[in-house]
Amino acid sequence: QVRLVESGGGLVQAGGSLRLSCAASGLTFTTYHGAWFRQGPGKEREVVAAISGLGLSTRYLDSVKGRFTISRDHAKNTVYLQMNSLKPEDTAVYYCAVSSAAGVVFGAEDYDYWGQGAQVIVSS
Repeated sequence: QVRLVESGGGLVQAGGSLRLSCAASGLTFTTYHGAWFRQGPGKEREVVAAISGLGLSTRYLDSVKGRFTISRDHAKNTVYLQMNSLKPEDTAVYYCAVSSAAGVVFGAEDYDYWGQGAQVIVSS
């Protein structure tokens, strides 16, 4: 049974930092691309960042480039999202997901398994 468990969300002031973690189990970790999505209040779910199975390729939403970094630790079967210089518009529930699709994909429909979500609130 595949399981993704997120942690690290919380409340932070604008300009602050948070690191989200997503621990995966029940799958061969390196064969799955990882990604972080978010859904803000009244907004559509959007992809924030994605990383290839071996961690050699990454993609980012334009609005987070230079502020967020996605990474993965194969020894811990964990994908991370380091978020710096946070803005109030980054407030959302953040979800991790994994995909067995070929290539690093940005569409939610391409992701096979999802975590339960972690709330991030950025106050102004």
